[in-house]
Amino acid sequence: MFGYITVNKKQLSDEQIKTYQEYYCGLCRKLKQDYGKRGQLVLNYDMTFLIVLLSGLYEPDDEKKEQFICAAHPAQKHSSRISGITDYAAAMNILLAYYNLVDDWKDDKSFFKKTIAGLLKKDYQKIRKLYPRQVKAADEYIKNLEKLEKNKETNIDIVAGLTGDMLGEIFAWKCDEWYDELKTLGFFLGKFIYIMDAYEDIDRDIKNNSYNPLERMRKCCCMDFDQTCYLMMTRMMSEAAKSFERMPILLHAGIIRNVLYSGVWSKYEYIQNKKKKRSKK
Repeated sequence: MFGYITVNKKQLSDEQIKTYQEYYCGLCRKLKQDYGKRGQLVLNYDMTFLIVLLSGLYEPDDEKKEQFICAAHPAQKHSSRISGITDYAAAMNILLAYYNLVDDWKDDKSFFKKTIAGLLKKDYQKIRKLYPRQVKAADEYIKNLEKLEKNKETNIDIVAGLTGDMLGEIFAWKCDEWYDELKTLGFFLGKFIYIMDAYEDIDRDIKNNSYNPLERMRKCCCMDFDQTCYLMMTRMMSEAAKSFERMPILLHAGIIRNVLYSGVWSKYEYIQNKKKKRSKK
């Protein structure tokens, strides 16, 4: 379920793109430092957004900017931003990647994904001790999701809510005055991600006879299926955006709004373009 929380670079200034990339590079370096090259293998933009969001809210005093040479792009120096928030996001990146790989292994029996999950298992055990609340939420998510999938639950709101509950706990970095608001933002963003993922996979899942909670809606919906899914996702992002706007975030607010109002819809546009190409064939 990775790859949905990203920016729309076309609507960002050069300075905003630079800042966002610095946080991404900081996450990459922290993953390598704390978890080795295996950590870098699961690097994604989703947790970069969490870093930007939490940095904007908490404005950490320990944030450091550093110049470095990137092995993947050695031609010029790059800049990174790292703070205690980066440590947390790197741990959550590993946690989510581990569960995602294990889940994918169960679904498609990919030996590669099983191997990477095995490499991350010790890191997962370490994170389990450091962040028991977040790990408990992820454990509950997997357990309850397996039950709903086994029972072929068709209520998308119930199933998507599991992802929302889990991501809500992950977005709530600390149990402080911002816990409830961050949890709310993560909850609705998590529901959006699940619905988008199910929407993207619906054709493949029907073809492969795999579980997808949107299948019944696809077959029985009296309204236009695509429009119904779009409206559901719009409601989720509307609530997530409301939660963000209630927080006193000024730092990086433009980047965060770009993600919430535009970036998350990039994948939806990609899906629609694929459908148009298929329909022309």
